[in-house]
Amino acid sequence: MTNSEYRARFDASVTFSNGGALNVESFRVDVPGPDTGETEVATLFVTSLGLLMVDQVTVRGLRVYAEAHKGTRGGPSDAGLEPTPSESARRWVELSHVITAGMITYPGLPGPEVSPHLTREASRDVYSEGTEFAIDRVSMVGNTGTYLDSPYHRYSGGTDLAGLPLTSLADLPAVLVRTVGSGTRAVDLGALAALDVVGRAVLLHTGGDRHWGTADYAREAPFLTEPGARWLVQHEAALVGIDAVNIDDTTGKTRPAHSLLLAAGIPVVEHLTGLDQLPPSGARFTAAPPRFADFGTFPVRAYASVPVPTVR
Repeated sequence: MTNSEYRARFDASVTFSNGGALNVESFRVDVPGPDTGETEVATLFVTSLGLLMVDQVTVRGLRVYAEAHKGTRGGPSDAGLEPTPSESARRWVELSHVITAGMITYPGLPGPEVSPHLTREASRDVYSEGTEFAIDRVSMVGNTGTYLDSPYHRYSGGTDLAGLPLTSLADLPAVLVRTVGSGTRAVDLGALAALDVVGRAVLLHTGGDRHWGTADYAREAPFLTEPGARWLVQHEAALVGIDAVNIDDTTGKTRPAHSLLLAAGIPVVEHLTGLDQLPPSGARFTAAPPRFADFGTFPVRAYASVPVPTVR
């Protein structure tokens, strides 16, 4: 969360010009700042619900507090209201872990082994005086660091890393699903159903990355449920990522999220980090592996660009 993000909690009553009324308690919306008043909150409330033929809105018990935006429709983090930024009006966010020799990404899989192929000292005998290079060799499994799964990872006839189009990997509009702090491991339909995910990178911000590099990272880890994965397939998500050890529940042997998403040609990115730095919508996500033939999984440099509003 950034210090500039605020939400409002309030009770409200709405009457409609064609008859009827609506009463809500403890409703919440994203607001642009700490001084947001009742009139603006009333407008945000009506817009967020898409209410029509509204006659009068009464807001009571308004409280504005600091909290990360959740993506209120028509609110300050709604991508539909953001101006198209210039190249200079963007910030870049790293979303992948640093790879180091010997590090363990997934329990039971070996860490990368790094060794010199040509040392700087040895290269001095090859090149002109004052010119030297280092060429290193690395041996590792594809499931190292922050990595992307192609359909070939799960299915022998699936698209491999070399066959994935850039349209499914680069500069994708992103939507964030925040379940961090919810007290539940499972990312289920309730966290997804209100989102527009068509053609988007759906990034599951579970907070699982806080345990990265420790034994707790793989214990009781967050995951995407089978109904959640099926919903994402039905609603044509372009890519799905998670900041946890696996997109599936590893306490069992089935892998329904992998199976459903990869069967639909939807790449999966695991072991993300830094998702707390992204807004609910409006970011652009990239996670592109090398064009490796007959290979299913490989590390990526995952990152996002976030528009910076122009101050006038």
